[in-house]
Amino acid sequence: MRYAKKSLGQNFLIDSNIIKKIINLTTVFDKNILEIGPGKGALTDEILKNKPKSLILIEKDSLIYKELKLKYNNYKNVEIYNTDFLEFDIEKKLKKNTTVFGNLPYNISSQILVKMIKFKAWPPKYNNVIFMFQKEMAERIIGTYNTSKYGRLSILTNYRLNILKKFNVSSNCFLPKPKVDSSVLFFKPKKNISINFKNIENLEKITNIFFSNKRKMINKNIKKIFNKDKLDLIKDLDLKSRPSDLKPEKYYEITELFEKM
Repeated sequence: MRYAKKSLGQNFLIDSNIIKKIINLTTVFDKNILEIGPGKGALTDEILKNKPKSLILIEKDSLIYKELKLKYNNYKNVEIYNTDFLEFDIEKKLKKNTTVFGNLPYNISSQILVKMIKFKAWPPKYNNVIFMFQKEMAERIIGTYNTSKYGRLSILTNYRLNILKKFNVSSNCFLPKPKVDSSVLFFKPKKNISINFKNIENLEKITNIFFSNKRKMINKNIKKIFNKDKLDLIKDLDLKSRPSDLKPEKYYEITELFEKM
C-alpha cells in the first residue's frame, strides 16, 4: 500500500457510499469532467463507471501520477497532468460545461477555491464545482452575514458562486484517518452579477485588509485604503464597526470606490 504524504495533505477517500453520494450530486454521463488530486483513483473509478465525455486528472504527486498513467492507459478520453493545481492553467485547459471534482488537501483548499473564483473570463467554462473541505473551512465558506463564520472567504465566494448542496463526511471514511471531519460543498457560478467593480482581485485585496484585524474597529484599516476626504463618499459607514458588521454589499461598494480612485 502506498503511504500518504503528509506534506501534500493526502487523505485517501475509501468509503464507497460517500464516493457514490458525491458522484450522484450531478450528471457525469457524457459530460466533461476535471478532478483535482485523484490520489489512488477511488473517485476517478466511479466517474469512469458513469462514462464521461472527457476526464482531466491533475495530480501533484509524481509517484501516484505514474500509477494513474498505468491504471488509465486504455482510456482514450482521460488526460493526466503531473503538476500543482495552483500553477496549472485551468482556464486554458478547461473544456466548456465542465464539472470539477476535488477531495482537496486541507492545507491549500481555500487557495484552490479562490483560484476557481478568480477566473478572468466570467461566466467560466465550468458548470459545477464539487469540493470536499475540512468541516471548519466549509463553515467559513458558507458563513453568512451576522454569523460567527462570516468573513473574507464567504464574501469572496458568494460574490461569484451559489452554494447549493452540502453534506458532512466522517473522518472514518479516509485512510489515513484525519483528525477532523469534512464537508462536501456544491457550487454553481452566478451568470449575471450586477456589481459595478471590474476586478475581483480588488475585492480580495479589500477584504484581506479589513479582516487582517477581524476583532478591531475598521477605522485604522480603512485609512490604509482611502484618504479621509474619500470616506465621506461611502454612505452609512460607521468607523467604529468591526469587519464582520459590514454586509457583503458594503464591501462591493468600497471596492467600486477603490477602483474609481
